[in-house]
Amino acid sequence: MTRYADLAERYGSPLYVYDLQRVATARRDLFAALPEEFDLFYAIKANPHPEVVRTLREGGADAGKACRAEISSTGELAVALEAGFRGEEILYTGPGKTGRELREAIALGVRMFSVESPGDMRHIGAAAVESGVEVEALLRINSVSASATTSIRMTGTPSQFGIDSETLADVLPELRSVPGTRIAGFHFFPLSNAKNEEALIGEFQNTIALAARLEQELDLPLRFLDIGGGFTLPYAVPGERPVYGKLRSELESTLDVHFPQWRSGAPRIACESGRYLVGDSGTLVAGVSNVKESRGRKFVILDAGINTFGGMSGLGRLLPVAVQLDAEEEASDTATLVGPLCTPGDILGREVALPPLAAGDVVSIPNAGAYGPTASLLMFLGRPAPTEVIVRGDELVSVSRIDHTRSYQVGSGPDVRQ
Repeated sequence: MTRYADLAERYGSPLYVYDLQRVATARRDLFAALPEEFDLFYAIKANPHPEVVRTLREGGADAGKACRAEISSTGELAVALEAGFRGEEILYTGPGKTGRELREAIALGVRMFSVESPGDMRHIGAAAVESGVEVEALLRINSVSASATTSIRMTGTPSQFGIDSETLADVLPELRSVPGTRIAGFHFFPLSNAKNEEALIGEFQNTIALAARLEQELDLPLRFLDIGGGFTLPYAVPGERPVYGKLRSELESTLDVHFPQWRSGAPRIACESGRYLVGDSGTLVAGVSNVKESRGRKFVILDAGINTFGGMSGLGRLLPVAVQLDAEEEASDTATLVGPLCTPGDILGREVALPPLAAGDVVSIPNAGAYGPTASLLMFLGRPAPTEVIVRGDELVSVSRIDHTRSYQVGSGPDVRQ
C-alpha cells in the first residue's frame, strides 16, 4: 500500500497532503533566485493553511530568509496573524476593500495598502484618519503594455485591478491629496504563471523600466517597489518545480541601470509569489467511486471534484489534471476524470492517461498544494470539505478539516420555541 493510500484508509478521502519540508525548500530556492536585498511576499490566497503560512514566515540562520504576507481580506489577515506575522509585515491588496475591513486591518497594525483607484485611496485614507494614523500607499499600476505574450495576463487590458498607467499623471494630484495616506511607491502584477524564465525576466525588466520612467516623469520618488510575480509551476500534473538560474543576475543588472541606489534601499524592492512557494508541497488523494462508459467514452468518477479542487478548474482555466503513477503502474487506459457533484461542469480532466481503475481504488494528483479547498466550490451541494494532512517529511504534523457552519444574527434565526 502506498503512503497516500494508507493515509486515505486512515482519514478517508478526498484528502490533501502538504509537506512542510517542500514548502521550506521552495522558499529557500526562490530567495536564492532573487537578489539578496529583495523582500518576498507570500500570497496567502494560494494556500491559507496555518501550518503552511507559518512555515513561510519562519526564517533564521538555518531556515533562510522569511517571507512577508500579502492578503486581500480580513480572513486572510487573521490567518497571517495566527501564523505569527506582525501587521507591519503585511501588504493589503484588492480592488474592493470596505471601510469595515480597512478599519479592522489598521487596528491590527497593517500599515501598507495597494491602491487600485482614486476611490480606493479615499476609502483607505478615511479609515486611516478615523484611526488616527497615516498609512503607506503603493499605487498599483495597470501598464498599457506588456512584455510576455503568454500566461495569464493581469495588465494591459481594461481591469478592476490597478490604475491605468496612461491616466496616472491626471489622477496623481488627487491621490497625493488624500489625508491619512502617503504614497510610498508602486505595485505591479502584470502576469501569472510565466511560460519560462525568459518570459519572466522580460516582464520584470519591462516593469522596472516603466517604474523608473513614471518616477522621473511624475517627480514621484519611490521608497518601495513591488514588481509582482509570475513564477511558474506544473499545476496538478507531474513535473518538477523550476529553479531560476539567471533571474538574480538579470534583475540586478536591470535595477543597476534604472535605480542605481536600489542596493542601499532606494527604493526597497519586493516580489510576490503564491503557487511557486506551495504548489509542489501538496498532493490531492481521491477515491474512485465508480467507473462507467457512455457512448464509447469512459468516465472515472472520483470523490473529489471542483468542490474539492479548484473552482477555477470548473471554469476551464486549469484543465487538465493528471494522475501521478506509481513505479509499478502503467498508463494503459484513458478516461475523463469527474467528481461527485450533480452538475456536468464537475470535470477535472478529459482523456487523462490512467492505469486500469475500479471502484475502491485510490489515485493521487501531484503539484496540488496551491488553490485547493479555499479556491473551490467548497460548499456546493453541502459535501464535506476534504481532510488536510500536514507532514514534515515522514513526520505527521496535523490532520484537520474546514467545517461549514451557519451563524445567525441576534433575533434573526429560526424560532426555537416552536
